[in-house]
Amino acid sequence: MNLTEVSPVPLAALPLEAYRDHLRLGRGFSDDELQDAVLESTLLAAVSAIETRTGKALLRRSFRLRLDDWEAPGVQSFPRGPLQSVAKVALVQADGSETILADGSYYVLADTFRPGIKAVTSFPKVPTGAFVEIRFDAGYGAQWDAIPDSLAQAVLILAAHFYETRDGLGTRGLPRMVRSLIEMFRDIRMFGGRPR
Repeated sequence: MNLTEVSPVPLAALPLEAYRDHLRLGRGFSDDELQDAVLESTLLAAVSAIETRTGKALLRRSFRLRLDDWEAPGVQSFPRGPLQSVAKVALVQADGSETILADGSYYVLADTFRPGIKAVTSFPKVPTGAFVEIRFDAGYGAQWDAIPDSLAQAVLILAAHFYETRDGLGTRGLPRMVRSLIEMFRDIRMFGGRPR
């Protein structure tokens, strides 16, 4: 499985001013914007860490999922949610030719923890050398205020932690408060996942 972000986290949607307030940075100086690059990079790192831990895309964007085979003959889970839409499901042959699955041949599983698609009957067999490519959009929304409050707060706390320990000498792992805030959003998978 290979997940690629087709569109990156939009910088304009990041809560830069709220983050400045969270850090209690001074304002009104001529060089206020000198810290913007550091602030953006620590916010992006925090967003990435939270998304990796929870399997949730915080801000809506497009992803491409490449698979060597289906998870099961009639079901495929996605590693990012909340699922907003599925743009394309295709079987790509070794020569690069594509067979796009018709919209009516599968339906969306809008599961909170394991979003994906389910075939009406079954998905086509993936020949040797071929792969499946799925394009989908996931995320809570296009703007920061669409993100659940506890996840948004976890990002600010973790970004502040990254900002304060940007010399690399900080503690390992996520701060306890961040772990507490994201716990309810994590999907704990046991025994290889749930059959559908």
